[in-house]
Amino acid sequence: MTANTAPALLRALEQIDRIVLGKSNQVRLCLACLLARGHLLIEDVPGVGKTTLAHALARTLGLDFHRIQFTSDLLPADVLGAAIYDKDSGSFSFHPGPIFAQVILADEINRASPKAQSALLEAMEEGQVSIEGETRPLPTPFFVIATQNPSDQVGAFPLPESQLDRFLLRIRLGFPDHAAERALLRGEDRRDLLAALTPAISAAEFVEQQKLAQRVHVSDALLDYLQALIAASRSDTRFIAGLSPRAGLGLLRAAQAWAYLAGRAFVQPEDVQAVLPALTPHRLFPALGLTQPDADWAARILLEIPIP
Repeated sequence: MTANTAPALLRALEQIDRIVLGKSNQVRLCLACLLARGHLLIEDVPGVGKTTLAHALARTLGLDFHRIQFTSDLLPADVLGAAIYDKDSGSFSFHPGPIFAQVILADEINRASPKAQSALLEAMEEGQVSIEGETRPLPTPFFVIATQNPSDQVGAFPLPESQLDRFLLRIRLGFPDHAAERALLRGEDRRDLLAALTPAISAAEFVEQQKLAQRVHVSDALLDYLQALIAASRSDTRFIAGLSPRAGLGLLRAAQAWAYLAGRAFVQPEDVQAVLPALTPHRLFPALGLTQPDADWAARILLEIPIP
């Protein structure tokens, strides 16, 4: 990194790395995702630190956050809020739900029914919710950081394609390596460390950093490379459909954010390559007759498409 990267963002990376040990690349992807104004999906088996990472991100970025524990009996009103009759005034008044925060920790999002999951669709795309015939804006910035268990676990509902496409990046943490796990076993309780976290950057400063990341230069040659990757996904017969225009825009923003974190004023092909593996697996669905998505598609296509 160079001096061009905001010192507050460097502090944020370092602080989260001290909480989630041995996962520096995943932490950087998470911060790039939020810097690119995207929503983040963290998928893995229970117990590897998904919720800890989500808490650390929200606290480090100085953002107001609410945690929603998604369960099978969760209703949309439990997320969005509802109009409740006040007998003293003789009228209905709106009681906002937990979605009215800058960061929503949607914990185990695929434990809830599709009806409850759908409560997030408008919020994630448009930064607003429509309730009782009225549109209500959400705070700025607004992020959804969702955790989900593997779909083959008991009590899990698959997320619909329309919602998956709204998550800019999906990451997996995996088990820690030997050194990280030894440090985890000998170290302080993660809950105590989280409680002691202080913001490394304010919400207003982070919004300014988002604007600066969007100004990172993208050359025509880089756009050619990005479009070639998108076209390759759409022509691959192993998938029902390729990457959507929303995904293409997200890939561009994520690459800009990755370059900005590296202290550069322009996007390189390596920035696209760094974020592509986290952008594609939850968007590419296997064609009829295939049972599993091609998790290695991004790595393979990056070898096939020439760098400009």
